[in-house]
Amino acid sequence: MTNKREEYKIKSNAKVNLALRITDKLDNGYHTLSTIFQEIDLHDTIIFSPSEKFNFSSDDKSLPIDSRNLCVSAYELMKAKAGKINDWSIYLEKVIPMGAGLGGGSSNAATVIKFLNEVWNLDYSNKKLKEIGLQLGCDVPFYIEGKTQGATGVGEKLEKLDFPSNYWILLVCPSIHISTVWAYKNFSLTNKKKNYTFGSLIENEEIQWQLFENQFETIVFQSYPEIRNIKDMLSKEGAKYSGLSGSGSTVIGIFSKEREAIKAQSVFSKYPTFISLPVR
Repeated sequence: MTNKREEYKIKSNAKVNLALRITDKLDNGYHTLSTIFQEIDLHDTIIFSPSEKFNFSSDDKSLPIDSRNLCVSAYELMKAKAGKINDWSIYLEKVIPMGAGLGGGSSNAATVIKFLNEVWNLDYSNKKLKEIGLQLGCDVPFYIEGKTQGATGVGEKLEKLDFPSNYWILLVCPSIHISTVWAYKNFSLTNKKKNYTFGSLIENEEIQWQLFENQFETIVFQSYPEIRNIKDMLSKEGAKYSGLSGSGSTVIGIFSKEREAIKAQSVFSKYPTFISLPVR
């Protein structure tokens, strides 16, 4: 990409949490975790167009168009650092379900940050972009480089992982909004665990799915038994692993072959579903 005044269409990918442990609580109230972020090819599309004045709009009219939207917040944050620059308008084509644990808003923010860094010739390093992204949300730094990363701390301490990508992901997205704040509030620290040793999750170039877990499930399943049923159904359909993504409400099933994922997808006709691949 060069700094030309032309329209750009850029994919803004979702992510799933393949595993998640809660490890502690900090004095500032934030919890620390140990998780694996996996970028997937399910995506929104962000269209950047030259403009006399910044403007944000979307095909999803339920989205706020002010600084409550992470695209707008990211633009304002970058513009404050850039000084006098040529403005752009942003149009968001929304596909990633909201409030479903798939990181759509964080992905959108990171896409805006990376785009403006390039077209405004700011030349910030990825490390600097991650620092900027962290001001917008704990998941935003992951998307600066994406792909497969282990995360600790509040999600900002990232480690690139070389995991096999020979699997398909079925996402089942019930229309249930689960507050991450609620989930953390109801988690008892007596159940906290140590960080994953990410390398131990691979053996003979195969992912050891039986070692994966999501500790939010003990809380979420009590209040939302429908979500537990989805996990159980995925397992019954032959998923190598099934579990919540983040604090939910999306449940993911891991399958060895696309046809297995398609067969399982047919069981969940009452829910929005997606079949996706990991991004490497």
